Amino acid sequence: MPIPPFFSLREPRVPKRRHKAPRIIAVANQKGGVGKTTTAINLGASLAKAGAHTLLIDLDPQGNASTGLGFTPKDRALSVHEVMSKKTNLQEAIQKSPLDNLYLLPSSEQLSSADIALVNEERRLFFLADALSDTEVNRINVSYILIDCPPSLNILTLNAMVASSSILAPLQAEFFALEGLAQLIGSMRQVRSVANPLLHLEGVLLTMIDRRNNLSRQVERDARQNLQQLVFDTVIPRTVKLSEAPSHGLPALLYAQNSKGSVAYKNLAEEMLGRNTQNGGR
Repeated sequence: MPIPPFFSLREPRVPKRRHKAPRIIAVANQKGGVGKTTTAINLGASLAKAGAHTLLIDLDPQGNASTGLGFTPKDRALSVHEVMSKKTNLQEAIQKSPLDNLYLLPSSEQLSSADIALVNEERRLFFLADALSDTEVNRINVSYILIDCPPSLNILTLNAMVASSSILAPLQAEFFALEGLAQLIGSMRQVRSVANPLLHLEGVLLTMIDRRNNLSRQVERDARQNLQQLVFDTVIPRTVKLSEAPSHGLPALLYAQNSKGSVAYKNLAEEMLGRNTQNGGR
């Protein structure tokens, strides 16, 4: 799938202490319904629970990550839209979530017109990267920034790819899963060639796994055979509690702490932290 023709060229709510640049990870897949927002919310919550100050950026106009953390539209007067359009700064727009160490930069409906609003802007692919410049992130004390992307390759997803150091790709256990992943990797290569040469694949996360199901087992085998160490050891099971938690405005960690889904995301956070330690915080 070719990339669309976007290329050419009051009191702070979070502590001010800062030690090193945060890791910026886009949670992305060009296919919807793969557990992308569920992963962004629950991985962010699990990293926060492990002691890593984490910022979740809701870059999806649907605002599901914001809703899933209990933020209504009335709570989003300042959003990622105002930050990208330079109407406010990152520090002022960040809000604290119900979980310690987890912060949110909420979405807004105005993002839905981003493709039209930014199409003639010279730096249309760099608005989020500019908003997350060293000067801005130096003002907040976070170790991780997770970006929940829209379920399509539009200008917002491309902004996330340009702003990020890596991409975490949720992969649902279904027949066309690897085909969609191949399209995402192809898009990453194009972004690397024109805008962000350091962008790499953080890892592939198998989601909605039911190992009693032959198809789930086959997709997992194919993914691990083709992608090897890029696939996280942790898999996310298909569970009711993960589906119910957003309707209560809570991550699974607070809604059902001991559920299989919550434990899986806790294990994912530990695996990611361990990988990053082994790689020297790359």
